[in-house]
Amino acid sequence: MAQPPGIHARRAALQMLDAVLRRGETLEQAEGPALKQVRSAPDKALARAIANEVLRWLTDLDALIDSVTRQRLPDNAKARAVLRLMLVQWLRFDTPPHAVVATGLPLLSGGPRRLAHGVFSTLSKQAVALPEVPTLPEAVALRWGEMASEIAPGLADPPPLDLVLRDFQHDPEHTAQWAVKLGGESYLPGHVRLSRGATVEKIEGFREGVWWVQDLAASLPARLLGEGKSRHALDLCAAPGGKTMQLAASGWKVTALDLSKRRLDLLKDNLKRTGLKASPIRADALAWEPKHQFDAILLDAPCTATGTCRRHPDVLHRIGERQIEEMTELQAALLERAAGWLKPSGVLVYAVCSLEREEGEDQAARVALEPLLIAADELPAGIVPSPEGWLRTHPGMLAEHGGLDGFFVARWIKR
Repeated sequence: MAQPPGIHARRAALQMLDAVLRRGETLEQAEGPALKQVRSAPDKALARAIANEVLRWLTDLDALIDSVTRQRLPDNAKARAVLRLMLVQWLRFDTPPHAVVATGLPLLSGGPRRLAHGVFSTLSKQAVALPEVPTLPEAVALRWGEMASEIAPGLADPPPLDLVLRDFQHDPEHTAQWAVKLGGESYLPGHVRLSRGATVEKIEGFREGVWWVQDLAASLPARLLGEGKSRHALDLCAAPGGKTMQLAASGWKVTALDLSKRRLDLLKDNLKRTGLKASPIRADALAWEPKHQFDAILLDAPCTATGTCRRHPDVLHRIGERQIEEMTELQAALLERAAGWLKPSGVLVYAVCSLEREEGEDQAARVALEPLLIAADELPAGIVPSPEGWLRTHPGMLAEHGGLDGFFVARWIKR
């Protein structure tokens, strides 16, 4: 029997969601095996989009399903998983209900098709809708506390595309020119924000290495080290290289350290494309010993990455206390080693793309160096440092412009 067009994309999305929700994999890890049977690029993009939107709205999709079933379907029931896919296509992608049914029910071969059909038909007849703002999973909302209600509005849609310009410091008009050329907006020198959806490799300036992709919040830690003036900087956990390239473009002599060969290869490719210079080293930061001390160290530490939830909504469902505890132990060890590698008057910047207090504020409070407070004039308009002189960003900030990734950043000087 012939398969309905697009069924392979839906089946791949179902497999990705199962890998995330049942096995705790990242969507990136789940993509490879799931997309093997999907041939066309548009179908692969559709599978990714469906999986992402289900994870973004999972709590609300489940609430709709539960509202019309007499007995609650188990969380791991295949009928629930397929209904999530069907509802998100109708409510988020405006796919007509008949097309949703045609590509959804075949995923339940040998299963409760009648149940799934009945639930979906009832909800479509009721003309239900998702809320304007996604409902966070209960455990996540409890962890984020008061911040949760501010973060949630930033998760309603995938983020725009932020670019960092290589040569903006050499020409004051450079940023404005590229913003106009690309049809984007700029919120800091060297930054251009574009609407989402464009193929990165096809945007003007990519091949020439004029810019690289980096979220506006992710670009702030390196900016806080200022101009290098040929001084020595260490970028710890550097790959795939966005911050390394920022430091190199700002005149630092950069040592870029990372443990992953695959990610270091990406860093080297990015340096080659942009024409920037750095010294990549593959090593474990917990075992490596430098030959000299550094004027500046940027530690963008391994973390739970919950701050990337607007682009990677899988983190909302697979990160818990165990993962947070594992990361905080590693971060504390890295901070202690990095502090010992600074020259006198050297500056240390610590950053994590996490919304967890344990990985941010609690870590910074234990550092035995003199704080070098972050000032408001170092940040985009509308973003202010905390009373402690730290920086906390989250997806609800600059929401009218597309939001920000969640980051914590702190800075110290070695006297």
